[in-house]
Formats: sequence, C-alpha cells, structure tokens
Amino acid sequence: MVTAPLRPAALPPAGLPGLDPAWSRLVQAPDSAGAPRTWHLLDTAPDASPGEVAGTLVCVHGNPTWSYLWRHLAAAASSAPVPWRVVAVDQLEMGFSERTGVHRTLAQRVGDLTNLVDALELSGPVVAVGQDWGGIVVTGWAAAELERSSGGAGRHRAGSGDVHLAGLVVANTAASYPADAPPPGALRAATLPGVLPLVTRRAEVFLRTTLALPKPALPAGVRAAYRLPYGTAPDRAGIEDFVADVPVGHDHPSRPALDAVTGGVERLRAAGVPALVLWGPRDPVFGEWFLRDWRRRLPHADVHRFAGASHLTPEDPRFAPAVVQWLDERSTAGPAPESILGSTSGPTAGAVEAGAPPRLWAALEERSGDDGPAVVEVAPDGTFRAISWSLLARRTRELAAGFEAMGVRPGQRVSLLVPPGADLTAALYAVLRVGAVAVVADAGLGVRGLTRAVTGSGVDWVVGVPKALAAARALRWPGRRVAAGPVSDAVLRATDATATLLEVAERGQNRLAAGLPLPPEPEAGAEGAVLFTSGSTGPAKGVVYTHAQLSRLASAMGAVIRTGPGAPLVSAFAPFALFGPALGATCVVPAMDVTRPATLTATALADAVAASGATSAFLSPAAVVNVLATADALDERRREALAGVRVLLSAGAPVPTPLLQRVRELMPLADPRTPYGATEVLPATDVSLSDVLEAGEGEGICVGRPVPGVVVGIAPLDADGRAGDEVDAVAGVTGEVVVGGEHVKDRYDQLWVTHAASVRVRPSAELARALGAGRWHRTGDVGHLDEAGRVWIEGRLAHVVVTADEVVTPVGPEQRAESVDGIARAALVGVGPREARQLVVVAEPETAVTGAVGRTTVAPPALAEAVRRATGRNLAAVLLVPALPTDVRHNSKIDRVRVASWAERVLAGDRAGRLA
Repeated sequence: MVTAPLRPAALPPAGLPGLDPAWSRLVQAPDSAGAPRTWHLLDTAPDASPGEVAGTLVCVHGNPTWSYLWRHLAAAASSAPVPWRVVAVDQLEMGFSERTGVHRTLAQRVGDLTNLVDALELSGPVVAVGQDWGGIVVTGWAAAELERSSGGAGRHRAGSGDVHLAGLVVANTAASYPADAPPPGALRAATLPGVLPLVTRRAEVFLRTTLALPKPALPAGVRAAYRLPYGTAPDRAGIEDFVADVPVGHDHPSRPALDAVTGGVERLRAAGVPALVLWGPRDPVFGEWFLRDWRRRLPHADVHRFAGASHLTPEDPRFAPAVVQWLDERSTAGPAPESILGSTSGPTAGAVEAGAPPRLWAALEERSGDDGPAVVEVAPDGTFRAISWSLLARRTRELAAGFEAMGVRPGQRVSLLVPPGADLTAALYAVLRVGAVAVVADAGLGVRGLTRAVTGSGVDWVVGVPKALAAARALRWPGRRVAAGPVSDAVLRATDATATLLEVAERGQNRLAAGLPLPPEPEAGAEGAVLFTSGSTGPAKGVVYTHAQLSRLASAMGAVIRTGPGAPLVSAFAPFALFGPALGATCVVPAMDVTRPATLTATALADAVAASGATSAFLSPAAVVNVLATADALDERRREALAGVRVLLSAGAPVPTPLLQRVRELMPLADPRTPYGATEVLPATDVSLSDVLEAGEGEGICVGRPVPGVVVGIAPLDADGRAGDEVDAVAGVTGEVVVGGEHVKDRYDQLWVTHAASVRVRPSAELARALGAGRWHRTGDVGHLDEAGRVWIEGRLAHVVVTADEVVTPVGPEQRAESVDGIARAALVGVGPREARQLVVVAEPETAVTGAVGRTTVAPPALAEAVRRATGRNLAAVLLVPALPTDVRHNSKIDRVRVASWAERVLAGDRAGRLA
C-alpha cells in the first residue's frame, strides 16, 4: 500500500543565489520498492538531442544538502565549449523531493537512483558525480550499472537507455569504512544516544554546522538557500535518518550495502573506468584516511587536493573548473572504444620503460667490496667519520630486509626526516630497494609546511630523528614510526616509535643470514620518490618521480656536476647529497644545518674539503654568501684546502655574477657553475662564470644553454602578463620558460589540476621533434632565449608587474637597482589597481647607508634618485627594509607577492609592520 506523501515534491522558489530556475523540474519514478515517487532535480539540458552535449553528469548530494550543491558545476559544465548536460537530483526525503516518511537505507537509495536514471532514459556517456554520502550512493549506482551491462564500461541493457559509464567523480566521500571503527570524525558526537534527533531533526544544529565549514564563509543568501527545504522538524527527518544510516558496526543494516559499494569500486578499477577524486583536506568528517583509501582502491584515479578546502568541496570556486577541465582533458585525449574519457594519466606504477637506466642502488652493489669512503660526515670541530662503500652497501641491504620484515611494502610511502649523512643515505636506498616510495620533505618547510607535506602525502611510515618523531606525535602525523640515531627506551616510548634503525638493520641481518632474499626489484615505471618543492611561491608541492626518472635525474646531475668514482663532492644541499652514491661519488656532508643553507661557514666548507680531498663542491646561493662573509676566519691551511677546489656549483636560485666573481678569490682554480632547474626538472641548463661574462649584459640572469637531452622553449606573454600554450624557441621573445626532457617529473602528487596546467604545451614542430619521448614542464619562470641559444631568467610568472602601459619582468630592474652603491638586494613590485599601477622598489640597504639599517624607512632622496636612474623607471617610491622575505631552503627567492602587499599598505598610510 502506498501512502500519500508527507510533503509533496515542489519546485524551489526563484531568486536563489546562483540557481537558474529553468533548471528545476519534477520527475516521476518508482523508488526501490516500486512505489511511484516524485523527485526534484536540476537538469540543464532536458531536451538536448544527440550531439548537442558531450554527455551527462549525474550528480548526487550528501547530507544535509540538496541539488543546490551542484549549481556551480551545472553552470560551468553547461556553458563549456563542449557542453555537458548536468542532472543533479534531490534524494527522496531531502531537498525539494518528496517526503515519504520512509527511513531509507543505503541499498534503498542506490535502488532509488537506479530507477530514477532509468526513468530519465539517458543516453550516451554518463559520468557519476557525488559528494559526502551522495558519493557512496552514486558509486553504488555506477558499479551496479557496470555490473548489469553487457560490455564493461560500455553499452547497458535496454530500459536504461543507451548509456555508457564514462567516468566517476567523487569529493570527500568514502569508498569503504571498517566495520569496527567508530563513526567518522565529527559524526561521533552527533550519533550519541539522545543527541542525534536533537541536533538533526528537532533543531538545525547539524545543518548549520555543516554550512559553517567552508572558509571563507558562505554568503548569508547561500546559507539560507541550503536551509530552505529544511524549515521544519518533519522536513529534517531525512537528515536524521541519513546520519542514522551511517554503517557503523558489523550488524548495521547498511553494512552489506556499503560492502557492496566497496566491491563495486574494485569492479570500476578493474574495468578502467576513469576517475577523478577531488578533496578538501580540512574536512572534519571525511579525513585523510578516506582519501588514502580512495587512492589505494583506485590507483589509476586523478587526484587533486584543494588547499584550504573543507567538507563542502563543490562550494570551493576551484571545484567546478577542475571537473570541466578534467572532462575536457579526458575527452580530447582521444576516446577509447568503451569510454569517451579515454585513459587516465594517474600513477604509472607497473609500467616498464624501454631502455630504463640502472636503479639508483646499482652503484652501491657494484662497490659493495670497496673499503673506500662513500659518505664522509664532518663535525663542527673539523673531525670526521667516513663510511665505506662496503659498509654502506651492507647496511642498505640489511635495512631493506629489515623494513620488509617490519611490514614495509611496495608502494607504501615512507617519510624520511633524517639529516643528510650515512643514516639517511642507507635508509633512502633501502626504502627504494624494497619498492616503497621515499617522501623527502625537509625541515626548511617549517612546521606547518612539513605537516602539510607529511600528512598530505598519506605516508605509511615515518623514519626520523627524535625531534622529528616528537613533532609527528604532537601533530598527529600518520604512519608507524622508526627512530634514527642513538635513542633511549624512554624516547622510543615518548614518540611511539616501533623500532630504531639499528633494530631494523638487526632484523635484516637475521633474514639475510637465514638465506631469505630481498623482494624483487621495483619496476622502472613504479613510483620511487616524492620530493617537495621549497614552497617559495605558495604551498610546497610534492613532485613524483618513478625509479627510471630518478636514475635519469641522477645521471643528468652527474654530468653537470662532473662527479663520479674518484671525485668526492662536498654537498651543502640535501638532494645532491642523496644522489652522490648513485653516481659512485664520495659524498661529503659539512658541519651545518642543511635546512638553513646560510649556516655554512667558510671554515666548515674548508674542513669538509680537507677531510675528503674533494675537488668539487655544491652550495646554495645563500651558502655562498655566508662562506664569503666568513672567509676572514680562515687560516692558511683551510685557505689552501679551498684553493684546490676545481668545480664549484651553486643552484636553487639565480646567482648574481658579482657573487660568483668574488668566489674566485677563495677558489682561484674554479670556474663557478650555476646549473638552472627546479625540483620538477634538475638540471635544465648549465653555465659557468666564464660563459656569463662572455654573454655580457642582458635583461635578467644568464643561466646558460640546455644540458644534453633537454629542450627549452618560451611561451610568450600577452598584454595581460599571461603565458599561452604555444611554445617556440624564437630569440628575444619574453615568456614563460618551458623545459622538456626525459628526467622531467612524472607528475605532482595529488595535484591533478596543477599538474595538468604544468604540461599544457603546444610546442612548435621543431621543438616537438627535438623533445622526442620526453615530457614538458612549465617552470613558472619568465625569461627569454638569446641569439646564441642561451636562457635568461627574468623572474617568476607570478611576479610579473602589469601596468596600464606595459608588462614588466622584475629581475632586470632589480639587478640594476642592486648596482647602486648602498643597495644590497632589491625587489621590484607593483602597487595599486592595474589602470593606475605604479612601480616600487623595496630594498635591503648596505650598512653604509647611515640610519637605514635595522628599520623600515623611505630611501634618502639622493639614493632614491640613483635607483630611478639605474633602473630607468619612474618609480613611485624606493623603500628600505632590514630584510626581504625569502624562502628558507635557499634563503634567496624573494616573496614578491608578500612584498607588494606590504608596500601597498605602507604607501596607503598604514603602519609598516614587519615584512621579513
């Protein structure tokens, strides 16, 4: 018997922010029990004929929202160059759909949706889209559609239309949930006895709390629109029932249905259904565990984490463009026989690259009988500890066997928070040998940045010194913990460490002594490492490299560094210290805080050179500055040691020519080299001081010619300071520097949108031929090529100043400002709206500027006029500050965005405040 609805379905009133009333319609379809029901849904193209749209997005909301959640996606997808039809449903008991009084379980909701989609008689490609518990429902529907189809992700049975399941898009939802786990996150309090009806149905607590999650806050009109269909307690009964249906425990009625959804996810994976997972990391309900679970169950999925986003991910302004971009990227990539969206560009684990170079640990194994030094650690007093190749190779094998014994498995992620030296080197190579993924993020990112990196990477293990493990516990970083270095039992207990590295090695010794082999070597295309950028131009990004790419990266660096067997390298930059053993080179670690390059002194550098007889050294620009600043403390013995250095490299940021010229006073045999690149592609170009002097004056900093195997092109800037996708190698054209090569990154980790933008390149035919099988990367730097093919860097794309009359790149004017006596370092920024934007120089003064050091001030008139003449610009102001804000890793990349914001406030009359 079918009873009359408690409240019939209705159309929402006109005037709701962002909602086109023409999209609303009422549709009749039987529910899962066969009872006729009326649904409200948004439908952007109900009368579209075949060919008018690319396909249909079936969007399902969660609790306590309604189809209003998808209004931004509806607008974006329906107005895209290749439009998609959007069908966003209000689930029964929710939104403006019928209130039936039925307590609906997960299985019923999946059945309800199935019947509704059948009633709509959709045809062509269909992409399932869901958020919160709507994501579970739509995933269950997608898996059911796949199951009842006759050809995988292809044509489905008659009665459901000629539907092709073309993809799955989910946001902050679950693929599974352990039966013995408590309710997820913030739902725990809501499900306490007596609390649930009070906060969900009788009052709007649950509803209002959900709407308060997005930051910045939703506009009042939007919050009111969400609350509109839930004005009375009976209207909110569905909200209560939805929470009550969370399948906690083995005996919950919806547990079998959730398990069926989980099994359906596996079928979607096996069928290769393209998937996009978009995530708000600040979600108090669906936290990081759920995202890691999606990644594990759909390893081919494209994943993007929206920094700062919370639970209501579709409300984030970046969400709808990301979905539309994904649809466009997938559909234009070339349709596969069974899916318009084609193949994905997710993780490449398991792929085998033809002609892949030897793995990073090959040099260790080749030299396992060599008693010569592999790693030399220098103490502050000049004494040192040398670790032989044979010992390093043996310890690496022992740690690899020990990690496997502890449960470290291929593909798991291991965060390494250990200072450079023998322990870190052995642990890194052991992790790679086991097939796990090394996550390398140094303390230079700061506590917040490091927490974001470790947590966002979804690490399974953390190997760290006690200080790092204490932070891991205090900040609730994920993963089991292993302590590095001498550690007491008390420290182990205090940090929740499972074991020490020594204990891991002892386990490995026992396994190897018993004749147990190491696991098979990981394939060339498997993930090898996630290396984090410095975070100098925004949140640090994880850069994924496969094993083959890591090997090619090491080879490319070795060619530039000119190091290898018999050529010890002093490295004051952690990444190079880690690659040394792969090149067969002795790696010397000087006494310094490697996370703060400016702590390297001339004495510490000289002691490191003397300890190993090294003739090569790699320093960051900030380290070079401090070495020169502390050179007066050198005695004759140490000066003699530095005089033997023949290869000096400095990279991480463009290095001013005057700085390199001063280096020759300490190292007269060296022709300083400054390879250019980034975490995503290093090295890209190489240049020596002699090359720079030969190039002469130019706009920006000359970073030389591309290294072998690398292709460099330019994406020209338009009048708005934006770089397009067309890339060529025409001399004298300023634009974004685009680099191609075989050792370019595989992708950004869980940043699909960012990665897609970084590889969106339309190269000229000549550049495409030159690149061959390599990959492109848009560096975010601006510059140009000269007639001799040299690359000149003029700044960051994000720091280009666009005025009413011109586009100005900052480095050239800054260099000319720094040529003025009294100016140590300068930043060129723009202030004001574009139509009236003015150029301003903010500079660090030299100590010779009386009264200007140690405080913020306006430059004296004579100095300001000298800066104006030198730059050739009509500067609105020249401001002096004690220090410009720079990144920690290199101590040299100026945060011009921050400088511009500060300068604008100061010139508007606000208090100056602290800048650096």
